[in-house]
Amino acid sequence: MVFNKQAIKNFLGELPYTAELYWQFRQGGKPLSKSFSLRRTEKRLPLWKAQAQAAAQAHQPEQPRRIAIFTTLRYWIEHGVLLGMAAAGLGHQPTLAYLPYANFKARLNRFDLRRHNAYAQTVLRQAAPLLKTVSLYDLILEQTPGNQLPQELRSALEALSLRDVQYSLNREEVDNRSELYRLRLERNTQAAQVALSWLERNRPDILLTPNGSILEMGAVYLVARHLEIPVITYEFGEQRDRIWLAHNDEVMRQDTDAMWQARGAEPLNDEQQRQVRELFASRQRADLWQNFSRRWQGLPSQGGEQARRTLGLDQRPIILLAANVIGDSLTLNRQIFTQSMTDWLQRTVRFFYDLQNVQLVVRIHPGERYTQGPSVAEVVRQALPDIPQHIHLVAADAPLNTYDLMEIADAGLVYTTTVGMEMAMSGVPAIVAGQTHYRGRGFTLDPKSWQEYEQAVAGLLADPSKRRLSQPQVEIAWRYAYRFFFEYPRPFPWHLLHFWNQLEPWSISRALSEEGLSQFGGTFAELFEGQPRRWSIAA
Repeated sequence: MVFNKQAIKNFLGELPYTAELYWQFRQGGKPLSKSFSLRRTEKRLPLWKAQAQAAAQAHQPEQPRRIAIFTTLRYWIEHGVLLGMAAAGLGHQPTLAYLPYANFKARLNRFDLRRHNAYAQTVLRQAAPLLKTVSLYDLILEQTPGNQLPQELRSALEALSLRDVQYSLNREEVDNRSELYRLRLERNTQAAQVALSWLERNRPDILLTPNGSILEMGAVYLVARHLEIPVITYEFGEQRDRIWLAHNDEVMRQDTDAMWQARGAEPLNDEQQRQVRELFASRQRADLWQNFSRRWQGLPSQGGEQARRTLGLDQRPIILLAANVIGDSLTLNRQIFTQSMTDWLQRTVRFFYDLQNVQLVVRIHPGERYTQGPSVAEVVRQALPDIPQHIHLVAADAPLNTYDLMEIADAGLVYTTTVGMEMAMSGVPAIVAGQTHYRGRGFTLDPKSWQEYEQAVAGLLADPSKRRLSQPQVEIAWRYAYRFFFEYPRPFPWHLLHFWNQLEPWSISRALSEEGLSQFGGTFAELFEGQPRRWSIAA
C-alpha cells in the first residue's frame, strides 16, 4: 500500500494532540524550518525580561495601558516580542497576539501549522509574566463553523485579500478566483473572526499592528477599527533609527496633513537647509547618507548631457515619467482617476504615441531589480507593441542616474514616487496621478480626472520653458522634503531590518533610561499610550 505523505498529514492534523506530541518527542522542541526559527528570541528572552523588570521599577505610570500587539510571520513576531518587553519596562500591560505563519503566500497543512504553533508557544511563554502571549491559531482551531462577520468587514476583507495578491505577485491585474486569492481570503477571514471575538472579550486600551494595509495585520486593523479600539499602525522605511506611526489609519498612507498644516509655513533654518541639501546631493551621487540604508541609484550622477547622449535625445522637449515598482504597497489602492498605476502607464504612453514633437522618457524604478513581478517595460509594450522612436524606456538596471534625467527634463509625470517631489525641488513641474503624501502641497499639478490630466500635460507641452516652477514653489518643495524626511519619521532604536544589531548600542535598559527616553520618549508615548503627535512643537 502506498501512503501519500500529504494526505497522512492532513489526517493527523485533524486529530487532537498528534501534531503537538510529534513535535515534542520526535523533533525535540526544535523549529520546523529556518523560516520560522525563534532561536535568537529564545536566547535573548532572559536578558530582555531582566532588563524590562529592572526598568519597570522606575516607570510606574498613573494609567498603565492595556496594550494588544498583533503580529504574524517570524520577523514581525520577534520584533513584537521586543516591543512588548519595552512596553512592560515602561509599566504597561502588554499582550502579544500572533499567528504562527511562516509564509503569507503558500498554504501549509494543519499538521505542520500546529507544530509551528506548539513551537512558538513554547518559546514565547517564557516572556511571561511581563508579556502575555496568545496564539490566535488556537482560537482558529477552536472556533465553530459558521462564525459570521458583519457585511462591512466581509467586503473590506475581500478588498484586502485582493490587495494581498497584488502585493504578493507585484502585479496589479490579478485573478480573484486564483488559489492565492482563496488562501489570502481564508486566512484574513479567520484572523478577523478570531480577532473580533478575542478583542470583544479582552478589549485593550490600544492595539498595535505593523503596516495595517496588507495580510493578517490588515485584517486585525479592520477589526480594531470596526470595534472602535484605538489602533496604531507602524512601519519602517530606509532610515535605520526611525519609525513611521499612524493613529487609526494605515501607516503606508503616509498622511502628512497634520504635520504640514502645523509646520508647512515655517521656513527652514540654516542647519535644516544644510541637512536636506546634503541628503539630496547624496541621492544624486548614489551614496548612503547618515542613517539612510538604501541606495536606489546604481551609479553616481554623470551629468544631464551625458544622459542625453546615452539615450540619443535631441532638443525637443523631454517629459520624464518616473514609475514606481508595480504592486508596491505605496501604489496599491492609491488611484484617484485611474484604475491602477498600470492603467495610468498604459493610457499615458498611448497619449504620447502620436506626439512626435516631444520625447517621453519612461524611467523604470531601479527597485524592480529586486522584485519578481512584471516589469513596467512589459506593461508599456502591452499598450504599445511598436514603441515609436520618441518614447524611450530606461531599464531598472540601466547605467543611468535618475537625477541626470531630472536635470534635462522639461516636465515630469509620476504616480506616487518621491521623484515628483524631487523634480519640484529642482524647479521641474510634475504632474501627480496617484494619491501620494506630497500631493496638494503647492508645488505639483494634481489633476482629479483623465480630462484634467491630459489638459495638464498639454499645458506643459505648449511652452515648457515657461512652465518652470517659481522660486516660492521650489522653496515650498524643499521645506516639505525636510519635514517629510527628518520630522515625519519618529526616532526609534530598533528598526525591523536591523534590530538585532541595534540592540548592541540600544539595549532595553539603555533605551528606557533617562538618556534613551530623551531621544525616544515621545515615540514611546505615541506608540504605547496613543498620545497624538504635537506638531506645533518642533520635532
